[in-house]
Amino acid sequence: MPGTDRVDETEDMGSATGPVALVGSGEFLDAMVAVDAGLLEGRPRRAVIVPTAAAREGEERVAYWLELGRRHYESMGVEPVALDVRTRRDAEDPATTALVEGAGLLYLSGGDPHHLSDTLRGSALWHAIVATWRRGAALAGCSAGAMALTSGAPDNLLPTGGASRRAPEHPRVANGLGLIGGLAVIPHFDQMERWRPGALEWFASWQPEGTRLVGIEEQTALVAAGGRWQVQGTGAVWVLDAGARGRFGPGDEVPLAAAPSP
Repeated sequence: MPGTDRVDETEDMGSATGPVALVGSGEFLDAMVAVDAGLLEGRPRRAVIVPTAAAREGEERVAYWLELGRRHYESMGVEPVALDVRTRRDAEDPATTALVEGAGLLYLSGGDPHHLSDTLRGSALWHAIVATWRRGAALAGCSAGAMALTSGAPDNLLPTGGASRRAPEHPRVANGLGLIGGLAVIPHFDQMERWRPGALEWFASWQPEGTRLVGIEEQTALVAAGGRWQVQGTGAVWVLDAGARGRFGPGDEVPLAAAPSP
């Protein structure tokens, strides 16, 4: 059943030593320089880029993310490491997995959250990513990456067919990687309703039991470090649970119990 293959690394969030950033949009753009600089502070100047979520969009789109990431990090004086991982076979490749070692930042970029989760779940690459994060590297996921790091996403996510699969038998079951299992994320929150009318209700109808639903606006990050969550970037983060809703702007601390701590 989707979402039940939870990796062992999620069991003890207290062992995590690196920060986690859940980003609404804007990976590798100028608006995210300050966020990425903060994630890399005190860590090796080496950023691993994982564009797996874009694999279903074709060669050009994967190449776009890899090139955008390369230019972004080189401009910051950071070594970019491109992992062109599109399939399960790629995610099991020892040579690819070895490139994760020594990273200061591990970044899962946008696309299809279902493909990203299905490709990485339980793989050698995913175990290497989590192990490196536990040793102190920062871990970031943007859009699909943010959904995958948490509880996943509804099927048939967009009316155009983007990130779409057959409706599941148990629609409220988590289908992400579950590294932060207590959250469900709506990225692009200031745009999602325009793209998919009724998006908030759609996510709420899927929201797995025991999670808190949060909306993250574009060019905005929800960053967990030191046992607390903080809003960074240009926009806002919304806590969307019924009866406990709130808006939090840049610099605000967000009261979420699911924060990993050193």
